[in-house]
Amino acid sequence: MYRFPDNLFTEVRIERTEYANYFVKNGEVEANSRSSVAGARIRVFDGNMWYTSVTNDMDAIQTEIDNLAALAVPKADIYDDPIIRNFGSAKADCVKYNGENDIRRITNQQWEKLVSGYIAACVDPSIEEIKTYYAGCGSNHRIKEYYSSKGAEIRQDMQRCSLNLSFDIVVDGVTTTAGKYYQELSFDKLKDREQEIIAERDRYLDYARNAVDVEAGDYTCVLAPIVTAMFTHESFGHKSESDFMLNDKTLQDEWVIGKMVGNEKVSICDSGDMENNGYTPYDDEGNPARETWLIKNGVLTGRLHDAKSASVLKEEITGNARADGYGCSPMVRMTNTYMEKGNDAAERIIEGVEDGIYVYNVNYGTGSSTFTMQPNLCYRIRGGKLCEPVRANVITGNVFKTLFDIDAVGDDFKLFDTYTCGKNGQSVPVSAGGPTIRVKKLTVN
Repeated sequence: MYRFPDNLFTEVRIERTEYANYFVKNGEVEANSRSSVAGARIRVFDGNMWYTSVTNDMDAIQTEIDNLAALAVPKADIYDDPIIRNFGSAKADCVKYNGENDIRRITNQQWEKLVSGYIAACVDPSIEEIKTYYAGCGSNHRIKEYYSSKGAEIRQDMQRCSLNLSFDIVVDGVTTTAGKYYQELSFDKLKDREQEIIAERDRYLDYARNAVDVEAGDYTCVLAPIVTAMFTHESFGHKSESDFMLNDKTLQDEWVIGKMVGNEKVSICDSGDMENNGYTPYDDEGNPARETWLIKNGVLTGRLHDAKSASVLKEEITGNARADGYGCSPMVRMTNTYMEKGNDAAERIIEGVEDGIYVYNVNYGTGSSTFTMQPNLCYRIRGGKLCEPVRANVITGNVFKTLFDIDAVGDDFKLFDTYTCGKNGQSVPVSAGGPTIRVKKLTVN
């Protein structure tokens, strides 16, 4: 498709994205739009330096290749470079959202009707504590192309559509946000969620009216699946992105494949070929997705790589080079990351706690050697039963101690398709999942 210069590695990444957005606040339409953007990123490598150009002019790509090549120094054995050996060379067409299932076929009127129906069903003006509601939906459809001088020719697409209905609940001057956010791959899956939204609204309304401050201390904690998902993503998923190890020999020596890093009940996987929010059949270096077990039965069994990290650490490529759009360079990123379900009956896990905290949901989490999560709804556990809702500001723990302290892993499981993961100024869509788990001790404040 393009004329690539001799003795240089060249790649072209093209993206075409179409967006739709509809948003209502307290009955007023604040957004109703459609937009599109197309662009390309061209990179040339001569063994010493990357030369990069970004353009929105699709007719200028060959000119950009030629201009970059003029800056580079040709190297006869460029394809023997250990990094370039790890770039993909596949020819594949993975376009699948271009027929009846194409989200671009949904009209503005259909989006408006969907939101209006949810407002009519879920917004109750008689609840005086609800001061503001927000309702919206939207979609994006992206076609990606990847071409390289190694012979790669890849076309793939992905689409997402979302629905959000949330409420500001004000009790005694304190605002609690409640609601549900859904993200799916097809419009029809956004329908018929009214009862879930109403149940969530009423749960948080009860919390806003009746929650008491938690007594700070160390507790046995039971994490709901959505909280396990956050813990898995933040506390261990990011540690598995191997680019953070490249300049740290101490971490390379400590972070050894085959080391026991958690309870044998714990297994964690990342898989880009699952058709969920992190679906990435080919990454942004042309490598196919694969299932990578990061922990298996408590043992460190793998980590995530791009071409450079796999080369430096002398490990297999995993197809985890991802970029936040054509304007950014790829880096090591998660895709769909989850803790595998276990054999403990989920409904019995709380029964095994005499005095503890059930963490129903969290706003966000962060992870390093010490991880933190900010809960937005918790319950006190007494005598194996859920009791009053409690307000907690933060839950903290040491990553590796916590992995060993997980003493129950539920037989339930859910994968959540609503995550956007930030790293080094870039954001990419991912999924995270897991079952109900019990941790012997976490610090709750």
